[in-house]
Amino acid sequence: MQFALKDAFDILERTPDVLESLLSDQSESWLNCRIEPGSFSPVDILGHLIYGELTDWIPRARIILQYQESRPFDPFDRFGFAPLIQGKSVDRLLDQFASLREKNLETLDEFDLGERELDLRGMHPELGPVTMRNLLATWVAHDLGHIAQIMRVMANEYKEAVGPWRPYVSIVG
Repeated sequence: MQFALKDAFDILERTPDVLESLLSDQSESWLNCRIEPGSFSPVDILGHLIYGELTDWIPRARIILQYQESRPFDPFDRFGFAPLIQGKSVDRLLDQFASLREKNLETLDEFDLGERELDLRGMHPELGPVTMRNLLATWVAHDLGHIAQIMRVMANEYKEAVGPWRPYVSIVG
């Protein structure tokens, strides 16, 4: 599938509702489960997504539009979310994510990106040159990957409980 901005919007605007359905009104044991110590819990993943809304996608798109390759992106701290989630309920975090995503999609729409802008290049601090199209496609794939990660982490809680069906339930490995 070729990248299309409308298709990207279709996924990006749905992510808050998907997360709401998966995480709202869940028990603390579901929200804080982990596959192994030190790995991300569903709440950690939500915090990571919030942090990305604040520091990654739109800030990097702005850098591409304003500076192209002459100014590298700021490095992204995959664990920078920790202070953002501390002491907050999942419902508050879900609301925060939905609000940030709505604002970011409004901003993205205001950029009025055409083919020329989608082909503009920015400079990733580790990967080197990337296009606006690469950045936006990654935003979509990043959302989908973390939704899958939440499901995998939660499904893993029943890894042993599925008993003899385990070979048929691929999500629990």
